[in-house]
Amino acid sequence: MRVVFMGTPNFAVPSLSEILAAGHEVVRVYTQPPRPAGRGNKLTKSPVHVLAEIMGIPVETPEKFRMSKVIDGLEELDADVACVVAYGQILPERALRAPTYGCLNLHASLLPRWRGAAPVQRAIMAGDQQTACQIMQMDKGLDTGDILLSEMVDIEGDDTAGILFDRLSRIGAGMWPRTLAALERGGLVPSPQQGEPVYAEKITKDEARIDWNRPAVELDCHIRGLNPFPGAWCELGGKRVKIHFARAEAGKGHPGTALDDKLLIACGEGALRITDIQAPGKPKMSAEDFLRGHAVPTGTVFD
Repeated sequence: MRVVFMGTPNFAVPSLSEILAAGHEVVRVYTQPPRPAGRGNKLTKSPVHVLAEIMGIPVETPEKFRMSKVIDGLEELDADVACVVAYGQILPERALRAPTYGCLNLHASLLPRWRGAAPVQRAIMAGDQQTACQIMQMDKGLDTGDILLSEMVDIEGDDTAGILFDRLSRIGAGMWPRTLAALERGGLVPSPQQGEPVYAEKITKDEARIDWNRPAVELDCHIRGLNPFPGAWCELGGKRVKIHFARAEAGKGHPGTALDDKLLIACGEGALRITDIQAPGKPKMSAEDFLRGHAVPTGTVFD
């Protein structure tokens, strides 16, 4: 099939690879424009952009897809279908109609739960035990289209957002060859989404702050859902520290207070044993390494 691929981050790279490996002709890739990155703020191409150039695929990086000339270019490709994976732009209706079979989107949640920008993080933060990879037919709504193919995925108790992102990326990528083969032979059966929609809003920095009044089991999910980015944080001695991983344990005390000298912190219910922490300007390190240079005696308060 003549395929247009739209995607930007590392999450989308395996999908483009699988579509190419299945023998489809990717006639153009659309991705976000190069953005400043790193200490030097050097303009950096997206991971999808890099792979597309390696594979010799023409790349377009429109700042705004709704511009008429951008959609004109899409229509002129005479593509069979557009495959969309974490592109980062909302497509106008005219763009959705441009390919013969429209635009299909890979979404990392069990729709209609966690529509929107941060479905993987929100699922872990909410304590969900399952999520999904779903390919849907895009329409004018936000992740409201009919489901074409779905695979359930368990969320393990030690999954971080980064770990789950990687697993969902691989699973979702493997769904594209099956979806396109079924589309080619007319074998896709659309299924309307069922249930009450829940929206996965973008994560804010203030929201990432740890509220020690919450139960330890909730904070465990909160911390894992924000790992690796933007990272759950609190203050210790007036300085912001990131907590990358912790586990719930038994314990009782005033919320935010160290119950021993090995980073067991009291919560509103139970306690959290911090196992991975990051001081300002330092790399992530184990609790043992951190404590070698930062004594945290019993009674220390985390804000």
